[in-house]
Amino acid sequence: MSSSATPPAARRGTRMAKLVFALCWLAVLFDGLDMFIYGSVLPHMLESKALGLDPDQAGDLGSYATFGMLIGALTAGTVSDRIGRKKMMVGCVTVFSLASGLCAIAPNVTTFGLGRTLAGIGLGGLLPTAISMVSDYAPRGRGALIVGGLMTAHHAGGILSAYVATWVVEPLGWRAAFWFCVIPLLFVPVMAKAMPESLSFLVAKGRTDEAQRLATAYDVEMPAVKARRPEGAGRWDALAGLFRGKQWTQTLLYWLASFGGLLLVYGVATWLPTLMRSEGYDLGSSLQFVVVFNLGGIVGMLVAGRAADRFGAPRISAIWFLATAVSVYLLSIHMALAITFLVVFLAGVFLNSAQTMIYATVAIRSDADSRATAVGWTSGMGRFGAVFGPWLGGQLLASGNGDWGFTAFALTGLFSMVFIGIASLRKVPLAEHHDTDRPVPAAH
Repeated sequence: MSSSATPPAARRGTRMAKLVFALCWLAVLFDGLDMFIYGSVLPHMLESKALGLDPDQAGDLGSYATFGMLIGALTAGTVSDRIGRKKMMVGCVTVFSLASGLCAIAPNVTTFGLGRTLAGIGLGGLLPTAISMVSDYAPRGRGALIVGGLMTAHHAGGILSAYVATWVVEPLGWRAAFWFCVIPLLFVPVMAKAMPESLSFLVAKGRTDEAQRLATAYDVEMPAVKARRPEGAGRWDALAGLFRGKQWTQTLLYWLASFGGLLLVYGVATWLPTLMRSEGYDLGSSLQFVVVFNLGGIVGMLVAGRAADRFGAPRISAIWFLATAVSVYLLSIHMALAITFLVVFLAGVFLNSAQTMIYATVAIRSDADSRATAVGWTSGMGRFGAVFGPWLGGQLLASGNGDWGFTAFALTGLFSMVFIGIASLRKVPLAEHHDTDRPVPAAH
């Protein structure tokens, strides 16, 4: 009798995990759409001299969004650890949707830049919060795969942005593309109603009765109850914990690797269509490269997630960064169109998931009550690279050295490989990892 009673409960628990994953996936899809839309419409904006843009200003505008993401990522982890993952996700989607509307009506570069900065704050806050949320509900031993699966949504959003630019911009103009990015605002009430709060967050805040009711309703296992931090511990206690004992070396290695990884991700995301046009490809082909690049990103997330769960996320990330450096460098060499598409696909496979495996490592190794802070600050410190990447591409293109853009990005891949490679050689003692309900593979 007991064996027949177990499967329905397990299925209900699985449905809970699927519900959280599905809602987070849609939110990250909109995040990807909003992030990639600027790069997708940028060739059209430069060609039509929209808002009087030149390549130098365009690079600055790309950096405005990533600077906003820096602010969002650094603050969202700490804030969501205090107010809850659900409220933070709802707020972030609302912010970047409304900010896209501001971009759509912008009369000048200054207003447009303000809109992109505000959008960046929402975009930067959403991703670490969503990663923390799905990590809370991930099946044991599948943390990296779940995070990789979530990040496929980001690249699906990138693919969608290319099609929006293709189908909307030509007949209606570039402003219509940003109006399209306001649509996620309709998703906010759905998420506010259907998204459950993180059980780990509720337990960490001492709201065990509320957590128990939620766990009972969905037949989900309750997280282990841990000793709460003293009330006077201070809002930066979770951040300080990242530097206690031997943790500070790991923390710095992750931050440095994330700097290079996000420089690559956002530098390439912003300038890929424009750099490919500078290589002689037409606008249609350049936007197809965005689609192929993000298709590679989806494949890479799924492959890297499985590999990381087996061999360790830091180790896989280091190998992926090396492959990224090679494939991105090859883009500086003029090749046959079919070969170029293959190289762009491979660059997408390795580049995007290399960075995500850094997040997966941090999420898996962190305590549940400080996970969002750990992921958020790793992402946030990496955002300095995200700010620098679009600016660097703009400077190189404006000076007539567009070919050097791919070379610079390739060197950055080697930079990140070194730091995450060092991290992969270090093992975190099991005693230092307090998330006892989620075993961590030794390779991690």
